[in-house]
Amino acid sequence: MGDRQTVADSKRRFYSAYPRVIPGLYRRIVDELLVELHLLSGQAGFNADALFALGLTQVFDNFMLGLQPEERRGELFTALCGANDLDAASLREAANHLRESLTPHGEAEIQSWIKQQGEGAPEVLRQVLQHAARSDFHYSRLHAVGVMGLLQDLGGGDDQDPEALQKRAREMGSGLGLQGDKLEKDMGLYASNLEKMSQAVELLEETVAAERRKREQRQGASSASS
Repeated sequence: MGDRQTVADSKRRFYSAYPRVIPGLYRRIVDELLVELHLLSGQAGFNADALFALGLTQVFDNFMLGLQPEERRGELFTALCGANDLDAASLREAANHLRESLTPHGEAEIQSWIKQQGEGAPEVLRQVLQHAARSDFHYSRLHAVGVMGLLQDLGGGDDQDPEALQKRAREMGSGLGLQGDKLEKDMGLYASNLEKMSQAVELLEETVAAERRKREQRQGASSASS
C-alpha cells in the first residue's frame, strides 16, 4: 500500500478529496472509519478480501443512509477509501460479487462448503477461506459485519430476529475461522450502534420537519397580515 502514513496524513488526504462540510451526526462515523482503515492498512496480514469489502460497504451504507443529498455518499466513500490507498470501486465490485456468487445458494450449502474448506464452492468463497486460514490473518470487525450482511441477504432481508441472526453468524464465522469472542462482541456492538444511529436520524428528520412547519407558519402569518 505504499509508504506508511500517519492518521493525520489519511485525514488530510480525505478532506482534500472531500472538502464539503459533513453534518456532525455523520462526521463521527467518518472519522472512526478513517482511523480504522488507516490502522488496518498498516497490518501485515491485512487483506481487503470480499468479506471485508462486504462488511465495509454494509457499515458505510447503513450508517450513511440518511446523509443528503444521496449522490454525496458515493463521493464520500471514494474519498474515505482513497485516503488509505483502497479503491472504492473495486471494493464495491468485490462485495457485489460475493453476494451474487453466494445468495443463489442456500445457507446449508454454503455452510457445507465452509466445512469442506471451500471444496466445490465459488472461487470468491475459496479465496476468503484461504485468506482466513493464513497464520498472519488479521481479523477486523468488518469481517463480522460482512458475515451478518451475507446472512441477511440469504434470509431475504433485514427483518429477521437480531438474536437469531447473530447466532447464525457465529456459526458461519466459526467455520470461516474468525475469532469467536471478538466476532460476537463486534456483532452486538454493530447492531446496537446501528439502532442508535437510526433513532438519531429519525429524531433529526423530525426536528428538521418541525422547523420547516414553523417557518411555513410564520411565513403564512406574515403574508396574511400584509
